[in-house]
Amino acid sequence: MRGREWTHRPRSGYTDAPMDTTHDATDATHDEVGQTSPIRPEDQDPKLWKGNGWTARVIKNEDDDGWAVEMTCDGQSEPSLVGPWTMGRDKKNPKPLDASAFATLVKTANEILSRHDQQRRAQLHRSVTTVVGGGARMRVDLDIVPDEDDPHAILTGRDAAGETVRRSRVSPDFKLTAESARAWLEEGVPEP
Repeated sequence: MRGREWTHRPRSGYTDAPMDTTHDATDATHDEVGQTSPIRPEDQDPKLWKGNGWTARVIKNEDDDGWAVEMTCDGQSEPSLVGPWTMGRDKKNPKPLDASAFATLVKTANEILSRHDQQRRAQLHRSVTTVVGGGARMRVDLDIVPDEDDPHAILTGRDAAGETVRRSRVSPDFKLTAESARAWLEEGVPEP
Protein backbone atom coordinates (compact mmCIF):
# COMPACT_ATOMS: atom_id res chain seq x y z
CA MET A 1 0.00 0.00 0.00
CA ARG A 2 1.41 3.38 -0.98
CA GLY A 3 0.51 6.89 0.04
CA ARG A 4 -2.09 7.77 2.61
CA GLU A 5 -5.29 6.13 1.56
CA TRP A 6 -7.65 3.45 2.76
CA THR A 7 -8.14 0.38 0.70
CA HIS A 8 -11.27 -1.72 0.90
CA ARG A 9 -9.98 -5.26 0.53
CA PRO A 10 -12.84 -7.60 -0.50
CA ARG A 11 -14.32 -5.26 -3.09
CA SER A 12 -11.36 -3.83 -4.93
CA GLY A 13 -11.16 -0.31 -6.17
CA TYR A 14 -12.39 1.58 -3.11
CA THR A 15 -10.13 4.11 -1.48
CA ASP A 16 -10.69 6.94 0.94
CA ALA A 17 -8.67 9.68 2.59
CA PRO A 18 -6.72 8.91 5.77
CA MET A 19 -8.14 9.67 9.15
CA ASP A 20 -6.75 11.76 11.97
CA THR A 21 -5.77 9.54 14.89
CA THR A 22 -3.92 12.14 16.97
CA HIS A 23 -6.57 12.59 19.70
CA ASP A 24 -5.78 12.10 23.37
CA ALA A 25 -6.27 8.57 24.72
CA THR A 26 -9.37 7.76 26.76
CA ASP A 27 -10.60 4.60 28.39
CA ALA A 28 -13.74 4.17 26.26
CA THR A 29 -14.93 4.13 22.69
CA HIS A 30 -18.09 5.60 21.21
CA ASP A 31 -20.33 3.62 18.89
CA GLU A 32 -22.33 5.02 15.97
CA VAL A 33 -25.11 6.39 18.20
CA GLY A 34 -22.66 8.01 20.61
CA GLN A 35 -23.00 5.41 23.38
CA THR A 36 -19.86 4.80 25.40
CA SER A 37 -18.65 1.22 25.76
CA PRO A 38 -15.73 0.21 27.96
CA ILE A 39 -12.50 -1.05 26.41
CA ARG A 40 -11.46 -4.28 28.09
CA PRO A 41 -7.71 -4.24 28.82
CA GLU A 42 -7.42 -7.95 28.05
CA ASP A 43 -8.46 -7.22 24.44
CA GLN A 44 -5.89 -4.46 23.89
CA ASP A 45 -2.17 -4.10 23.32
CA PRO A 46 -0.06 -1.54 21.42
CA LYS A 47 -0.56 -3.32 18.05
CA LEU A 48 -3.95 -5.04 18.53
CA TRP A 49 -7.29 -3.69 19.77
CA LYS A 50 -10.69 -5.38 19.77
CA GLY A 51 -14.13 -3.91 20.38
CA ASN A 52 -17.34 -2.60 18.81
CA GLY A 53 -17.39 -5.46 16.31
CA TRP A 54 -13.89 -4.79 14.96
CA THR A 55 -10.26 -5.80 15.44
CA ALA A 56 -7.52 -3.29 14.59
CA ARG A 57 -4.07 -4.77 14.00
CA VAL A 58 -0.95 -2.72 13.22
CA ILE A 59 1.13 -4.54 10.61
CA LYS A 60 4.30 -3.93 8.63
CA ASN A 61 3.44 -2.24 5.33
CA GLU A 62 4.32 -4.71 2.58
CA ASP A 63 5.08 -1.99 0.01
CA ASP A 64 7.50 0.21 1.96
CA ASP A 65 9.23 0.68 5.31
CA GLY A 66 6.16 2.11 7.03
CA TRP A 67 3.30 0.63 8.96
CA ALA A 68 -0.34 -0.06 8.17
CA VAL A 69 -3.42 -0.88 10.20
CA GLU A 70 -5.88 -3.52 9.11
CA MET A 71 -9.48 -3.52 10.28
CA THR A 72 -11.21 -6.90 10.48
CA CYS A 73 -14.92 -7.17 11.18
CA ASP A 74 -15.82 -9.73 13.85
CA GLY A 75 -16.53 -13.13 12.31
CA GLN A 76 -14.45 -12.46 9.19
CA SER A 77 -11.15 -14.19 8.49
CA GLU A 78 -9.73 -11.49 6.18
CA PRO A 79 -9.43 -7.76 6.88
CA SER A 80 -12.10 -5.56 5.37
CA LEU A 81 -9.93 -2.44 5.23
CA VAL A 82 -6.25 -1.61 5.28
CA GLY A 83 -4.93 1.91 5.82
CA PRO A 84 -1.72 3.76 6.65
CA TRP A 85 -0.46 3.93 10.21
CA THR A 86 1.76 6.52 11.86
CA MET A 87 5.39 5.91 12.81
CA GLY A 88 6.27 6.27 16.46
CA ARG A 89 8.62 8.88 17.88
CA ASP A 90 11.65 6.69 17.17
CA LYS A 91 10.75 6.71 13.43
CA LYS A 92 11.25 2.94 13.41
CA ASN A 93 8.34 1.37 15.27
CA PRO A 94 4.63 2.09 14.85
CA LYS A 95 2.73 4.48 17.06
CA PRO A 96 0.87 2.38 19.67
CA LEU A 97 -2.88 1.99 19.34
CA ASP A 98 -4.92 3.77 21.99
CA ALA A 99 -8.61 4.17 22.79
CA SER A 100 -9.04 7.38 20.82
CA ALA A 101 -7.26 6.06 17.73
CA PHE A 102 -9.25 2.82 17.92
CA ALA A 103 -12.55 4.73 18.18
CA THR A 104 -11.57 6.75 15.09
CA LEU A 105 -10.59 3.59 13.21
CA VAL A 106 -13.92 1.92 14.03
CA LYS A 107 -15.89 5.00 12.98
CA THR A 108 -13.95 5.29 9.71
CA ALA A 109 -14.29 1.57 8.93
CA ASN A 110 -18.06 1.68 9.51
CA GLU A 111 -18.41 4.80 7.33
CA ILE A 112 -16.37 3.35 4.48
CA LEU A 113 -18.31 0.08 4.46
CA SER A 114 -21.60 1.98 4.66
CA ARG A 115 -20.66 4.15 1.65
CA HIS A 116 -19.53 1.08 -0.26
CA ASP A 117 -22.85 -0.67 0.43
CA GLN A 118 -24.74 2.45 -0.70
CA GLN A 119 -22.74 2.50 -3.95
CA ARG A 120 -23.45 -1.19 -4.53
CA ARG A 121 -27.18 -0.70 -3.92
CA ALA A 122 -27.15 2.26 -6.33
CA GLN A 123 -25.54 0.07 -9.02
CA LEU A 124 -28.21 -2.60 -8.56
CA HIS A 125 -31.23 -0.26 -8.44
CA ARG A 126 -32.20 2.45 -10.90
CA SER A 127 -35.37 4.44 -11.24
CA VAL A 128 -36.82 6.80 -13.86
CA THR A 129 -40.06 8.70 -14.25
CA THR A 130 -41.82 8.82 -17.60
CA VAL A 131 -45.11 10.00 -19.06
CA VAL A 132 -47.27 7.43 -20.87
CA GLY A 133 -49.77 8.01 -23.70
CA GLY A 134 -52.64 9.29 -21.52
CA GLY A 135 -50.38 11.84 -19.84
CA ALA A 136 -50.03 9.87 -16.62
CA ARG A 137 -46.66 10.04 -14.85
CA MET A 138 -45.22 6.63 -14.03
CA ARG A 139 -42.12 5.55 -12.15
CA VAL A 140 -40.21 2.52 -13.41
CA ASP A 141 -37.68 0.76 -11.18
CA LEU A 142 -34.99 -1.60 -12.44
CA ASP A 143 -33.64 -3.96 -9.77
CA ILE A 144 -30.70 -6.12 -10.88
CA VAL A 145 -30.37 -9.56 -9.31
CA PRO A 146 -26.65 -10.47 -9.55
CA ASP A 147 -27.20 -14.23 -9.29
CA GLU A 148 -24.19 -16.20 -10.61
CA ASP A 149 -26.37 -18.91 -12.13
CA ASP A 150 -29.29 -16.81 -13.30
CA PRO A 151 -28.50 -13.08 -13.53
CA HIS A 152 -31.59 -11.03 -14.36
CA ALA A 153 -33.41 -7.82 -13.51
CA ILE A 154 -36.95 -6.97 -12.48
CA LEU A 155 -38.75 -3.99 -14.00
CA THR A 156 -41.57 -2.59 -11.90
CA GLY A 157 -43.92 0.15 -13.10
CA ARG A 158 -45.75 2.23 -10.48
CA ASP A 159 -48.43 4.86 -10.84
CA ALA A 160 -48.50 8.23 -9.05
CA ALA A 161 -50.02 6.58 -5.95
CA GLY A 162 -47.15 4.07 -5.82
CA GLU A 163 -49.30 1.12 -6.86
CA THR A 164 -47.61 -1.52 -9.02
CA VAL A 165 -49.20 -1.53 -12.48
CA ARG A 166 -46.74 -3.78 -14.25
CA ARG A 167 -43.84 -6.03 -13.34
CA SER A 168 -41.67 -8.27 -15.46
CA ARG A 169 -38.31 -9.96 -15.67
CA VAL A 170 -35.75 -8.55 -18.13
CA SER A 171 -32.09 -8.98 -18.99
CA PRO A 172 -29.68 -7.54 -16.37
CA ASP A 173 -28.18 -5.28 -19.05
CA PHE A 174 -31.54 -3.66 -19.84
CA LYS A 175 -30.89 0.05 -20.53
CA LEU A 176 -33.36 1.96 -18.38
CA THR A 177 -34.16 5.39 -19.78
CA ALA A 178 -37.36 7.44 -19.75
CA GLU A 179 -37.98 6.33 -23.35
CA SER A 180 -37.30 2.61 -22.75
CA ALA A 181 -39.50 2.76 -19.63
CA ARG A 182 -42.35 4.35 -21.60
CA ALA A 183 -42.02 1.77 -24.37
CA TRP A 184 -42.02 -1.06 -21.81
CA LEU A 185 -45.14 0.30 -20.11
CA GLU A 186 -47.01 0.86 -23.36
CA GLU A 187 -45.82 -1.97 -25.59
CA GLY A 188 -44.09 -4.48 -23.34
CA VAL A 189 -40.61 -5.92 -23.51
CA PRO A 190 -40.20 -9.61 -24.27
CA GLU A 191 -38.79 -11.63 -21.37
CA PRO A 192 -35.27 -13.03 -21.85
